[in-house]
Amino acid sequence: MSEQQERLVKFLSASGVASRRAAGDLVKAGRVTVNGRSVLEPGFRVSSADIVSLDGKPVTPTATFHYIMLNKPRGYVCTNSDPHAPLKAVDLIRLNPPVRLFSAGRLDKESEGMILFSNDGDYVAQITHPRHEILKTYLVRITRDLSAAELSRIRSGIFDQGELLRVISIERIGKCRYRIVLNEGRKREIRRLTAAVGAPTIELRRIRIGALELGDLPSGAFRELSPDEVARTLESYS
Repeated sequence: MSEQQERLVKFLSASGVASRRAAGDLVKAGRVTVNGRSVLEPGFRVSSADIVSLDGKPVTPTATFHYIMLNKPRGYVCTNSDPHAPLKAVDLIRLNPPVRLFSAGRLDKESEGMILFSNDGDYVAQITHPRHEILKTYLVRITRDLSAAELSRIRSGIFDQGELLRVISIERIGKCRYRIVLNEGRKREIRRLTAAVGAPTIELRRIRIGALELGDLPSGAFRELSPDEVARTLESYS
Protein backbone atom coordinates (compact mmCIF):
# COMPACT_ATOMS: atom_id res chain seq x y z
CA MET A 1 0.00 0.00 0.00
CA SER A 2 1.53 3.36 -1.05
CA GLU A 3 2.14 6.20 1.41
CA GLN A 4 -0.32 9.11 1.28
CA GLN A 5 1.33 12.11 -0.35
CA GLU A 6 0.84 15.86 -0.03
CA ARG A 7 2.32 18.96 -1.63
CA LEU A 8 5.63 20.07 -0.19
CA VAL A 9 4.35 23.56 0.71
CA LYS A 10 1.41 22.04 2.56
CA PHE A 11 3.75 19.77 4.51
CA LEU A 12 5.97 22.72 5.44
CA SER A 13 3.10 24.95 6.52
CA ALA A 14 1.43 22.15 8.48
CA SER A 15 4.77 21.61 10.25
CA GLY A 16 4.79 25.21 11.46
CA VAL A 17 7.74 26.27 9.31
CA ALA A 18 5.94 29.15 7.61
CA SER A 19 2.65 30.16 6.04
CA ARG A 20 1.96 28.31 2.80
CA ARG A 21 2.91 31.32 0.67
CA ALA A 22 6.16 31.86 2.58
CA ALA A 23 6.90 28.13 2.40
CA GLY A 24 6.67 28.37 -1.38
CA ASP A 25 9.28 31.13 -1.31
CA LEU A 26 11.58 28.96 0.82
CA VAL A 27 11.31 26.13 -1.69
CA LYS A 28 11.95 28.38 -4.69
CA ALA A 29 15.00 29.82 -2.92
CA GLY A 30 16.55 26.35 -2.80
CA ARG A 31 16.50 26.10 1.00
CA VAL A 32 14.48 22.87 1.11
CA THR A 33 15.67 19.35 0.38
CA VAL A 34 13.79 16.06 0.19
CA ASN A 35 15.84 12.98 0.99
CA GLY A 36 19.01 15.02 0.62
CA ARG A 37 18.18 16.43 -2.81
CA SER A 38 17.26 20.06 -3.47
CA VAL A 39 13.66 20.59 -4.60
CA LEU A 40 12.61 23.86 -6.24
CA GLU A 41 8.99 23.01 -7.05
CA PRO A 42 6.46 23.94 -4.29
CA GLY A 43 4.01 21.39 -5.68
CA PHE A 44 6.47 18.49 -5.30
CA ARG A 45 4.71 15.67 -3.45
CA VAL A 46 6.10 14.08 -0.31
CA SER A 47 5.00 11.34 2.07
CA SER A 48 5.67 10.55 5.72
CA ALA A 49 8.52 8.29 4.57
CA ASP A 50 10.42 11.24 3.07
CA ILE A 51 12.99 13.28 5.00
CA VAL A 52 12.30 16.98 4.43
CA SER A 53 14.94 19.47 5.57
CA LEU A 54 15.11 23.26 5.71
CA ASP A 55 18.59 24.77 5.64
CA GLY A 56 19.95 21.33 6.43
CA LYS A 57 17.76 20.75 9.50
CA PRO A 58 15.03 18.07 9.37
CA VAL A 59 11.45 19.31 9.48
CA THR A 60 9.04 17.35 11.65
CA PRO A 61 5.25 17.64 11.71
CA THR A 62 3.87 19.80 14.51
CA ALA A 63 2.48 17.76 17.38
CA THR A 64 0.18 20.48 18.74
CA PHE A 65 -1.48 23.33 16.91
CA HIS A 66 -2.18 26.63 18.62
CA TYR A 67 -4.86 29.11 17.61
CA ILE A 68 -4.51 32.49 19.29
CA MET A 69 -6.67 35.62 19.35
CA LEU A 70 -4.81 38.84 20.14
CA ASN A 71 -6.31 42.27 20.70
CA LYS A 72 -3.55 44.25 18.99
CA PRO A 73 -2.87 47.73 20.39
CA ARG A 74 -1.95 50.66 18.18
CA GLY A 75 1.76 51.02 17.52
CA TYR A 76 2.48 47.31 16.99
CA VAL A 77 3.32 45.79 13.60
CA CYS A 78 2.22 42.39 12.32
CA THR A 79 5.52 40.98 11.13
CA ASN A 80 7.84 38.23 12.28
CA SER A 81 10.73 39.16 10.04
CA ASP A 82 11.47 42.88 10.41
CA PRO A 83 14.47 43.11 12.78
CA HIS A 84 14.06 46.89 13.00
CA ALA A 85 10.46 46.81 14.26
CA PRO A 86 10.60 47.74 17.98
CA LEU A 87 7.04 46.61 18.71
CA LYS A 88 5.87 43.36 17.09
CA ALA A 89 2.38 42.05 17.81
CA VAL A 90 3.58 38.44 18.00
CA ASP A 91 5.87 39.37 20.91
CA LEU A 92 2.77 40.02 23.03
CA ILE A 93 1.99 36.29 22.85
CA ARG A 94 3.96 34.26 25.37
CA LEU A 95 3.46 30.50 25.28
CA ASN A 96 5.31 27.94 27.38
CA PRO A 97 7.11 26.30 25.72
CA PRO A 98 7.57 28.98 23.01
CA VAL A 99 5.93 28.28 19.64
CA ARG A 100 6.67 29.90 16.29
CA LEU A 101 3.42 31.61 15.27
CA PHE A 102 2.27 33.27 12.06
CA SER A 103 -0.38 35.95 11.71
CA ALA A 104 -3.54 35.10 9.78
CA GLY A 105 -3.72 38.43 7.99
CA ARG A 106 -2.49 41.79 9.21
CA LEU A 107 -3.49 45.07 10.77
CA ASP A 108 -1.38 48.11 10.01
CA LYS A 109 0.63 49.82 12.74
CA GLU A 110 -2.03 52.47 13.45
CA SER A 111 -4.91 49.97 13.64
CA GLU A 112 -6.03 47.82 16.54
CA GLY A 113 -8.30 44.91 17.35
CA MET A 114 -8.58 41.24 16.57
CA ILE A 115 -5.76 39.43 14.85
CA LEU A 116 -5.32 35.67 14.79
CA PHE A 117 -2.06 33.76 15.08
CA SER A 118 -1.36 30.07 14.60
CA ASN A 119 1.36 27.54 13.85
CA ASP A 120 -1.14 25.75 11.57
CA GLY A 121 -0.21 26.92 8.08
CA ASP A 122 -3.36 25.50 6.48
CA TYR A 123 -5.53 27.47 8.91
CA VAL A 124 -3.60 30.67 8.21
CA ALA A 125 -4.08 30.12 4.46
CA GLN A 126 -7.83 29.63 4.90
CA ILE A 127 -8.20 32.85 6.86
CA THR A 128 -6.13 34.97 4.50
CA HIS A 129 -6.91 33.77 0.98
CA PRO A 130 -9.77 35.72 -0.66
CA ARG A 131 -11.26 32.60 -2.27
CA HIS A 132 -12.38 31.36 1.15
CA GLU A 133 -14.44 34.56 1.58
CA ILE A 134 -13.82 34.89 5.31
CA LEU A 135 -15.40 38.24 6.20
CA LYS A 136 -13.80 40.73 8.59
CA THR A 137 -15.69 43.48 10.41
CA TYR A 138 -14.20 46.84 11.43
CA LEU A 139 -15.35 49.82 13.46
CA VAL A 140 -14.00 53.00 11.89
CA ARG A 141 -13.96 56.66 12.93
CA ILE A 142 -13.29 59.21 10.20
CA THR A 143 -12.92 62.99 10.07
CA ARG A 144 -16.52 63.70 9.01
CA ASP A 145 -19.77 62.04 8.07
CA LEU A 146 -20.08 60.71 4.52
CA SER A 147 -22.76 61.84 2.09
CA ALA A 148 -25.09 59.39 0.38
CA ALA A 149 -23.11 59.87 -2.83
CA GLU A 150 -19.82 59.10 -1.08
CA LEU A 151 -21.26 55.98 0.54
CA SER A 152 -22.53 54.85 -2.86
CA ARG A 153 -19.10 55.45 -4.38
CA ILE A 154 -17.39 53.34 -1.71
CA ARG A 155 -19.95 50.53 -2.12
CA SER A 156 -19.46 50.57 -5.90
CA GLY A 157 -15.68 50.34 -5.57
CA ILE A 158 -12.83 52.78 -6.01
CA PHE A 159 -9.69 52.28 -8.09
CA ASP A 160 -6.53 53.19 -6.22
CA GLN A 161 -2.94 52.40 -7.18
CA GLY A 162 -4.16 50.02 -9.86
CA GLU A 163 -6.41 48.06 -7.48
CA LEU A 164 -10.19 47.97 -7.19
CA LEU A 165 -11.06 48.55 -3.54
CA ARG A 166 -14.57 47.50 -2.56
CA VAL A 167 -16.35 46.78 0.72
CA ILE A 168 -18.93 44.09 1.34
CA SER A 169 -20.95 46.60 3.36
CA ILE A 170 -20.64 49.97 5.08
CA GLU A 171 -23.16 51.46 7.51
CA ARG A 172 -23.19 54.55 9.70
CA ILE A 173 -23.39 53.72 13.42
CA GLY A 174 -22.82 57.18 14.89
CA LYS A 175 -21.34 60.59 14.23
CA CYS A 176 -18.30 60.04 11.99
CA ARG A 177 -18.44 56.32 12.87
CA TYR A 178 -19.03 53.39 10.52
CA ARG A 179 -19.12 49.61 10.53
CA ILE A 180 -17.31 48.19 7.49
CA VAL A 181 -17.15 44.57 6.34
CA LEU A 182 -14.40 43.40 4.00
CA ASN A 183 -13.55 40.17 2.25
CA GLU A 184 -10.06 40.56 0.80
CA GLY A 185 -8.54 43.20 3.07
CA ARG A 186 -5.95 44.67 0.72
CA LYS A 187 -3.11 46.67 2.23
CA ARG A 188 -4.56 49.65 4.18
CA GLU A 189 -7.78 49.20 2.18
CA ILE A 190 -10.16 51.04 4.49
CA ARG A 191 -7.77 53.95 4.99
CA ARG A 192 -7.32 54.23 1.23
CA LEU A 193 -11.08 54.15 0.62
CA THR A 194 -11.94 56.87 3.12
CA ALA A 195 -9.02 59.01 1.97
CA ALA A 196 -10.27 58.70 -1.62
CA VAL A 197 -13.53 60.44 -0.66
CA GLY A 198 -11.76 63.09 1.41
CA ALA A 199 -12.53 61.73 4.88
CA PRO A 200 -9.34 60.17 6.32
CA THR A 201 -9.56 57.43 8.91
CA ILE A 202 -8.77 58.46 12.48
CA GLU A 203 -9.40 55.16 14.29
CA LEU A 204 -9.76 51.62 12.95
CA ARG A 205 -10.55 48.56 15.05
CA ARG A 206 -11.26 45.00 13.82
CA ILE A 207 -13.92 43.35 15.95
CA ARG A 208 -14.85 40.21 14.05
CA ILE A 209 -13.39 37.49 11.81
CA GLY A 210 -15.79 34.98 10.32
CA ALA A 211 -18.47 34.47 12.97
CA LEU A 212 -16.12 35.06 15.92
CA GLU A 213 -16.17 38.37 17.79
CA LEU A 214 -13.37 40.05 19.73
CA GLY A 215 -15.62 40.55 22.74
CA ASP A 216 -14.14 42.06 25.91
CA LEU A 217 -10.55 40.85 25.47
CA PRO A 218 -8.40 43.72 26.81
CA SER A 219 -6.03 45.59 24.52
CA GLY A 220 -2.66 43.82 24.38
CA ALA A 221 -4.09 40.57 25.77
CA PHE A 222 -4.34 37.21 24.03
CA ARG A 223 -6.06 33.89 24.56
CA GLU A 224 -6.22 30.46 22.97
CA LEU A 225 -9.30 29.64 20.91
CA SER A 226 -11.43 26.59 21.59
CA PRO A 227 -12.06 24.12 18.72
CA ASP A 228 -15.55 25.59 18.35
CA GLU A 229 -14.15 29.11 18.11
CA VAL A 230 -11.59 28.02 15.50
CA ALA A 231 -14.45 26.65 13.40
CA ARG A 232 -16.38 29.91 13.83
CA THR A 233 -13.51 31.96 12.41
CA LEU A 234 -13.90 29.99 9.18
CA GLU A 235 -17.65 30.57 8.96
CA SER A 236 -19.30 33.16 6.78
CA TYR A 237 -22.06 35.30 8.19
CA SER A 238 -24.52 37.93 7.06
